[in-house]
Amino acid sequence: MIKGVAAGFMAYALFSSSDACVKALGGGMSVFEIIFLLTLASLCTFAFAKPASERWREVLHIHRPGLVFVRATSGVAGSIASVYAFTTLPLAEAYSLLFLMPAFATLLAIPALGDHVGWRRSMAIFCGFLGVVLVVRPGFHQLHPGHLAAAFAAVAAAVTMISLRSLGKTEKRITLLATLYLSMLAVDGTLMLFNFTVPDLRQAALAVLAGLFSGFGQILMLAATRNAPPNRVAPSQYSQMIWAVVFGGVFFGEIPDPVAFAGMALIVASGLFTFLREEHLYGWSRRIPLMRNRD
Repeated sequence: MIKGVAAGFMAYALFSSSDACVKALGGGMSVFEIIFLLTLASLCTFAFAKPASERWREVLHIHRPGLVFVRATSGVAGSIASVYAFTTLPLAEAYSLLFLMPAFATLLAIPALGDHVGWRRSMAIFCGFLGVVLVVRPGFHQLHPGHLAAAFAAVAAAVTMISLRSLGKTEKRITLLATLYLSMLAVDGTLMLFNFTVPDLRQAALAVLAGLFSGFGQILMLAATRNAPPNRVAPSQYSQMIWAVVFGGVFFGEIPDPVAFAGMALIVASGLFTFLREEHLYGWSRRIPLMRNRD
């Protein structure tokens, strides 16, 4: 149990390191080129992310192609939006909006899955949005397209979660990862051609590091779920808020004020409560292969 939870924390530390590298690439390359190079680098670790119980011949053995397409589309769109957010916003603000994903997933599950949302989860959702207001403070701080991109990425991640609640019953993890990676390479590889720049050594190194951090994070996440129940591992993703403050302050000079810290605390508390409530009611983590929300 302890090994699994520790691996979960290490995985999200690597994911945050990847996001910091992406932020450092902002302005030098297009979002599409960043994602394409990052995905190529992360493919180096793809073979190690395959569960031992799954076979390579099952990679494209798809049972529900329509829903797999929805999951791949939301993953591609969400990755584009989140990378744009990371390259244009302070890390803490980007994470604050991205962590609205549990709230959006709860709301989307009402029409999509017929879920009922009681007053407890409604209050948690309200607290999450209030936390975002405290962090972003529209009217006091200038809103940026990156804020909209981060919110859209959270919605896309929520669509992914809703899709995985069904796909987790029928599709292999390796299938879900492979279709996503192939979709990202195809879409971003095409779109980057319209504004392609040859990366210099620093940019290439950061892109490779971002991809390797993300890929090895997926491997650690697999190890985490082998050694601990997914519902014990998933809450460790909120440690990314700590990494956002650390990396933002050390590398980018981004120091949140006390009001922003209070907002981040509300967002984390709201997300954790929403997750635990969803787990208690529906046991979603037993059916969803844990993967990074952005992937």
